[in-house]
Amino acid sequence: MNPYVKFVQPQEDYCLLVTFENGEKRIFDLKPYLEKPVFQQLKNMAVFQSARVVSGSIEWQGEVDLSYDTLYLESKAPKDPQSGRKTTRTQTKNLAMAAIPKKKSPKSRASVK
Repeated sequence: MNPYVKFVQPQEDYCLLVTFENGEKRIFDLKPYLEKPVFQQLKNMAVFQSARVVSGSIEWQGEVDLSYDTLYLESKAPKDPQSGRKTTRTQTKNLAMAAIPKKKSPKSRASVK
């Protein structure tokens, strides 16, 4: 089972930055859907920007919505801004762990003979 959507942030290029309940952030490109009749109203940027999370999915006015399955399966990991490569879930976790200060271990005394 795919995770539910926790937060959505519409982007200017008809993409959605979606945060799922498992902490993953992914980019969903809506452009391929805009020619389908049900999604054509989303070409209006004001309507597109009104995306909101409802019951773990994303919804717009006029009963337009996308399921969490579609959003998760069709989205991609965002690119790492420094390298231009996609950031994997493990890399994201490692980056977060690196930001946590490590405790210093007590220095051991050398045994004197």
